[in-house]
Amino acid sequence: MVARKKTSETPDVLGSVLTDDELKAAAEGNIPGETATDEAEAPEAEENRQRTVVVAEDESVNRMDLVAMLEDNGYKVVGEAANGEEAVELTRKFRPDVVCMDVKMPRMDGIAAAGVICDENIAPVVMLTAFSQPDLVRQATGAGAMAYVTKPYEESKLLPALEVAMGRFAEINDLLDTVERSENKLKNAQDELKKMEAQLKKAEDTLEERKLVDRAKGLLMDKADFSEQGAFRWIQKTSMDQRIPKKRLAMAIIAKYGDPKPESNDD
Repeated sequence: MVARKKTSETPDVLGSVLTDDELKAAAEGNIPGETATDEAEAPEAEENRQRTVVVAEDESVNRMDLVAMLEDNGYKVVGEAANGEEAVELTRKFRPDVVCMDVKMPRMDGIAAAGVICDENIAPVVMLTAFSQPDLVRQATGAGAMAYVTKPYEESKLLPALEVAMGRFAEINDLLDTVERSENKLKNAQDELKKMEAQLKKAEDTLEERKLVDRAKGLLMDKADFSEQGAFRWIQKTSMDQRIPKKRLAMAIIAKYGDPKPESNDD
């Protein structure tokens, strides 16, 4: 078959589909209809993300007021609980950014529920109560609550408490991550040190064995008229046949043929 020459009657197909400017844009990656992904937008999107909240309050009117206040200020209420058990279940399910927890609730009080949530490190807890007794504050902080707000709920008190709680929670988790990484590095370093110690011990044992074998080989050459190669082969073969480590065999040869230790002469 004879190849056809491109003439004016045989147009450049690619050129007829895309213009020169379009070809250049395609080569540079600027294709119409494609939207470039701006990686810098990711942190901004995270920063602007709605903070999620689980609200636990047994009094329905107070709970509704609290939910409305939070939503009016940009928070997203993902769960509403009327007792401590529901609060724990909803927190485990939704893993919110923060939990608003009333102290006095049926079935499981807020302090006990906060203790469970904080022990599982799910979310920071802000305790809500009509009382401000020091013993309740100590119990709440002992359970792991990050902040404490008294009723009636006011934006000027509640919103800063939420931000403080989330900030403390993030700091604590960053610290825990740092400690965990440090512990892993320490463990890895200790493992490497043990390996190096084992390698050093093996090298020392090998060097000691080689010195003893060389001495035993010399004694066999001197006392039993072996050649150097013959002495080494005898030690190697006897060690294998009798299943005696070469080091122990060499020590036995040295004990038999080696020069006796000079006796000390007492004047």
